[in-house]
Amino acid sequence: MTDHRTTVVVITHNRRRELLRTLDRLAELPERPPVIVTDNGSTDGTADAVARHHPGVRLLRPGRNHGAVGRNLAMRQVTTPYVAFCDDDSWWAPGAPAGAADLLDGHPGLGTVTARIVVEPDGTDDPIVEELRNSPVPGPGRLPGPALGSFLAAATVLRADAFRAAGGFHPRLWLGGEEELLAADLAADGWWLTYADHLAVHHHPSVARDATLRRSHGIRNTLRFTWLRRPAGPALRRTAHLARTVPRDTASLRAFAEAAAALPWVLRERRVLPHEVESRLRLLEPAQRASKARRYTG
Repeated sequence: MTDHRTTVVVITHNRRRELLRTLDRLAELPERPPVIVTDNGSTDGTADAVARHHPGVRLLRPGRNHGAVGRNLAMRQVTTPYVAFCDDDSWWAPGAPAGAADLLDGHPGLGTVTARIVVEPDGTDDPIVEELRNSPVPGPGRLPGPALGSFLAAATVLRADAFRAAGGFHPRLWLGGEEELLAADLAADGWWLTYADHLAVHHHPSVARDATLRRSHGIRNTLRFTWLRRPAGPALRRTAHLARTVPRDTASLRAFAEAAAALPWVLRERRVLPHEVESRLRLLEPAQRASKARRYTG
């Protein structure tokens, strides 16, 4: 079943054990996809371990932590039409990369395919899965699944040329909800995003994470995206909603302060989305507010 339509790209930082497990799983895929790992400045011997245990993996060592931009660096090496992102604590199920490639082959207007996320070790669906299945975003009947307003990088196969044309992940967002801006720009370029319930990616959450810092970055990047792309009215409403609902602590205060400090470059780069894309985002707002999977906790 060798299938070389899709390259798998993984970013990692100081998660040697988790990454080696992920690479072991990827090596078992029947598609035998090429794999590129960007080691974002790990200090725990990650890069050497990859070179030793998985010599067939293309390893990038940029020397520092680029966050999500590590995926952009890997994309410069991708020669396949599609790219499957996954994190160092997640891996694609057998047949999923080929299944996503089949959907992209068969639907020329499709830019991304997001798979069902199975949380290990229990094998249960991630809480976000129900939201993906019941996405309120309207889409054309030709789509193979529900239309989405955004995607999760660790569970998505993308059209490589569409990713590049949209500019990839914004370097100033670094990491934490960085997909929202790229998803909106893909939609503005005319691409549809969809969910495929029959495809799966496994996620075994790493314990090596700073949940509070992750929350702070998520709030900050939500605010930056909102002011980069949303019209003034929706941007004000979303900002006010976040201010009312996020935890009242130092992490949230830091997030708002970093978002405010970014206003000069945000306003310089501000480009309001086309009406049809903005209307999709407005339809998502009630689901986002009621979501149990998107709460800023930690």
